[in-house]
Amino acid sequence: MLRIVVLGAAAGGGIPQWNCGCRVCLRARSDHPELKSTQASIAVSADGEHWYLVNASPDLRQQLIATPQLHPKAGLLRHSPIAGVVLTNGEIDAVAGLLSMREGSPFTLYAHERVLAIIKSNSIFNVLNEATVKRLPIEVDQAFEPALPDGSPSGMEILPFAVPGKGAWYLEGKAHPSGGDAAGDTLGLRILDKTSGKYFYFLAACARVTEDLKSRLSGAALVFFDGTVWRDDELIVAGLGTKTGQGMGHISMSGDHGAIESLAGLDIGRKVFLHINNSNPALLRGSDERGIVERAGWHIPADGTEITL
Repeated sequence: MLRIVVLGAAAGGGIPQWNCGCRVCLRARSDHPELKSTQASIAVSADGEHWYLVNASPDLRQQLIATPQLHPKAGLLRHSPIAGVVLTNGEIDAVAGLLSMREGSPFTLYAHERVLAIIKSNSIFNVLNEATVKRLPIEVDQAFEPALPDGSPSGMEILPFAVPGKGAWYLEGKAHPSGGDAAGDTLGLRILDKTSGKYFYFLAACARVTEDLKSRLSGAALVFFDGTVWRDDELIVAGLGTKTGQGMGHISMSGDHGAIESLAGLDIGRKVFLHINNSNPALLRGSDERGIVERAGWHIPADGTEITL
C-alpha cells in the first residue's frame, strides 16, 4: 500500500508570497487562511515507516514540523523516518530544502546526473556530507528501487522519464555544470508499490502534453500534475512578471493545449494539480476558473492531504 502526503502544493514563493500583494496573497493573509500553501513537495511510503520525499522545497523545515508522519520516533534522541529524497529538477523550489537536512541524519539523494552536477558545483551543498548523504544518479527510463537505511528493498519501484520543460532558470545563458544539452533537467516519476502493483505519477513541471505522455498517464489511479498557471500570459496580464508560463517551462491549466483539455478522457482515477502559482485564479473557491477545474474532475489539495493507494 502506498501512502502519499502532500507537503505543499504551491509554486515558488508559496502562498502568500512574502513580497506579493495580489488578490490571492491578500486573501491568504486576511480572511481566507485556507489559501495558505507551502512550496510543492510530497512524501511517499510503502510501509508507513520509511518515507521518501519527492523534491525538497525551501519550506521543508516547516513542512516536516507540520507532518506527524515525518517526525522522529518517540523515545529516540536522534531519528528521522526520511530514508531518501528524489529530485525531479534542479530549480530552487526543488532543491533548496536539502539545506534544512544538514544536521547529520543519513539519507540517500536520488537525482539525474545533470541535477547532481548542479548540486556538486555549488559548494553550499557540501553541508550534506557525502559520507552520510549518498548521492545516487538515476537514469531516464531506467526503473530503480530505493533502498531502506539498512540496505533492504523499500518495496517501491520508481521510473523516471523525461518530460518537456526547461533547465533551472538561474542557469539561463550559462554553461550547464554537466555540459551540453540532454534529457534529465525535467523529470516525471511513476512510483509503484511492488506488492499491490498500484502506481501513481508525479509531474511538478511540464511544458506540454505529448502523445507519449498521454500514453503513460492513461489509466493511472492518481496523477499529480503541473498547475502553475491558469493561462500562459497570466503573470504579464496581472502585472506580476514578464515571463509566460511556457517561458518558465510550465503548461497552463486552461486553453486548447492546456492540461485540463490535454489530459481529458484518459481514464485517470484522481487528478491533482500542484506547483500552483499565487497568480492562479483557480486557487479561489467560487471563481469561474475553480469551477472549471472541479467540473473537469481535478483537485487542488491543501497542505497535509494524505492519499492512499
